[in-house]
Amino acid sequence: MMNPTTPNDPFIIAGKTYSSRLLVGTGKYKDFEQTRAAIDASGAEIITVAIRRTNIGQDPNQPSLLDYLPPSEFTILPNTAGCYSAEDAVRTLRLARELLNGHKLVKLEVLGDPNNLFPNMPETLKAAKTLVDEGFDVMVYCADDPIQCKMLEDIGCVAIMPLASLIGSGMGIINPWNLRLIIDQATVPVLVDAGVGTASDATIAMELGCDGVLMNTAIAGAQDPIRMASAMKHGVLAGRQAYLAGRIPRKYYDADPSSPLEGMIHSRSNA
Repeated sequence: MMNPTTPNDPFIIAGKTYSSRLLVGTGKYKDFEQTRAAIDASGAEIITVAIRRTNIGQDPNQPSLLDYLPPSEFTILPNTAGCYSAEDAVRTLRLARELLNGHKLVKLEVLGDPNNLFPNMPETLKAAKTLVDEGFDVMVYCADDPIQCKMLEDIGCVAIMPLASLIGSGMGIINPWNLRLIIDQATVPVLVDAGVGTASDATIAMELGCDGVLMNTAIAGAQDPIRMASAMKHGVLAGRQAYLAGRIPRKYYDADPSSPLEGMIHSRSNA
């Protein structure tokens, strides 16, 4: 069985190779101790941080997430959760770059509606161009629209992250056909971002050919976040292995028995 960490199947983001294809958010946990325990159980190496909601040094008088998840151990992926315009998103990631000593890898999301958190794609495209022009390595949350995903790739984003379903909904992948179109045309990594509810959702995303999965609520909102983080780790691994192995084709007729019929010993009646 091919190990997903081998050179035969590298997971590369902005020129850096990672072992884990599961990216995990850091919000909604009861405290930083639980956040760390869940991250450890998930095996994630890239962790997202909402700069507008989480202290990573903005307030020196409050505990910092970086005391629990230091950049020496993890790749910090600052994101623009809570931003509703390109201007706010760009400003937020400029701040993140200062707080993280020139860190370039970022997650862009520009929301369009506070009720469903669907991305505002015109503002997302606008912000992506500005950030790429300023030297950021942009991973971008976006709609599952193959045309706009291609536009983001052409701008220079290092990873495309279409939603599976609405943020925090736990509905799983509701449009696998669009996702396949995006995967088939992309020359940069494609990661499912948003909507995963349980480990089987992560597995399905990987079986479709996604390069990775990013999630937060599915783990942090579970009754047992630590156990769910472990389940997600195994779900992503299983899905990747199944994708690499190549599943048998679906058949709706002409069934093929699992044991060959040739050479079977048939019973003979003496009657």
